[in-house]
Amino acid sequence: MNSRIASILKLKHKPVALIWADEKPEKAIEFNQGKWSCVMFSFAAAAKGKKAVFARDTYGCWGGGVGLGFGNRYMDFPGGEECFHYFLSSGNKNSEKGRAVAEHLNGPGMAEFRDDFLEGERYLKGPQQVEAFIRGLPIVDIPAEYVIFKPLENVTENDSVQSISLLADPDQLSALVVLANHARSTYDSVTIPFVAGCQAIGILPYAEGKKESPRAVVGMTDLSARKHVRKLLGGNLFSFSMPVGLYNEMENNVSESFLFRNTWKAISK
Repeated sequence: MNSRIASILKLKHKPVALIWADEKPEKAIEFNQGKWSCVMFSFAAAAKGKKAVFARDTYGCWGGGVGLGFGNRYMDFPGGEECFHYFLSSGNKNSEKGRAVAEHLNGPGMAEFRDDFLEGERYLKGPQQVEAFIRGLPIVDIPAEYVIFKPLENVTENDSVQSISLLADPDQLSALVVLANHARSTYDSVTIPFVAGCQAIGILPYAEGKKESPRAVVGMTDLSARKHVRKLLGGNLFSFSMPVGLYNEMENNVSESFLFRNTWKAISK
């Protein structure tokens, strides 16, 4: 499946399709069972032409399990969801339970995580805000064994594509926002939420796909995800993810859009 949008915008990286499947694809990269990693590493690999697969025991991190649609994996966080509330906000250092859990976070490569666990990432003000954040997420347990990332150009008619994600610089992102609104009677066909990078390409587009007028989701505003993939993708890209219906709508609107007019031609030179 080729993308006119990607071609005209001259995107540096390949569009990535997120697919639900009950069979594991051949020659796909996969995290080791039970080992921490960031879903966005695999997303970056797919944007460079590889296939990646995730199962319910190989999703890399707790937020990644949530983002891909494997249920509420925050319950598996060290110390449970309560400790995650403090981890994302003010830290666990003042909690007797949190300090006890931290005593067991001393393995190889755990120093940074242990520091964040105790001091908090401080992305939200307090644990109450984190609890509300989790309750507001469209957490889902998908009816499939695997989630697959692969380049859109390699998608077949048998693939159950759930979202399509593009990587765009600020000018390209601006064009995508305009194109998403091109045939709409509203001005808010794109949302830029506070979520993990994987959640912006997974569960949020899943939820949008159920709506009569689905929106696109801008991601890679997740500071942790940006840090993880900076060496792989550079520092000036955002993700732009769409359910298939919106992607097709945008593709069909390319020919009669601003993309062939003087303003975009001047910007894109």
